[in-house]
Amino acid sequence: MATTSKTQSKTKAAAAPRTTRARGATPGEHETRRENAENGFVASASLASDLQRVQVDLIELSLQGKQAHWNIVGHNFRDLHLQLDEIVEAAREFSDDVGERLRALHATTDGRSRTVAETTALAQIPNGEIDTADAVDLITDRLETVVRTVRSVHDDVDEADPTSADLLHQIIERLEQLAWMVSAENRRPATR
Repeated sequence: MATTSKTQSKTKAAAAPRTTRARGATPGEHETRRENAENGFVASASLASDLQRVQVDLIELSLQGKQAHWNIVGHNFRDLHLQLDEIVEAAREFSDDVGERLRALHATTDGRSRTVAETTALAQIPNGEIDTADAVDLITDRLETVVRTVRSVHDDVDEADPTSADLLHQIIERLEQLAWMVSAENRRPATR
């Protein structure tokens, strides 16, 4: 009987899935189970942390964009209302890309509301109705804040994983374009 228990224990141990923890991580932090033939690159704790910073700012940008979308009033309402949906869509898509990139690198992502609220670099957007001109400035600031976060982690991400840096390039390019387009709503031509 004792032999059977030992054999079953060995079989269970051999069949147990391998777990991978990011180098330098404390037990349980960014721990994932690797399945079958997954033997790819594993994100370091630093790489996972950098991508997580981008992730929470993108999630918060999508939430604030929707808050503004629902509450803007004033001149050029319809155009800005639609433009805010473009920003929300871009932020959501990039957020999904970053989350899936983290998972592909055997790290976890944390998009829970408390985590986002406690760790985002974005200032809170005002509650209630927002004049369209004010909303343009607020959303431009939020777009530029996310870009600053992405740029602040870029070089470290590029050194650790150039493929993840390629994703950051796409985010920077699109959000800078959106910031330019939104901010143009409040600009006047330069006088000579």
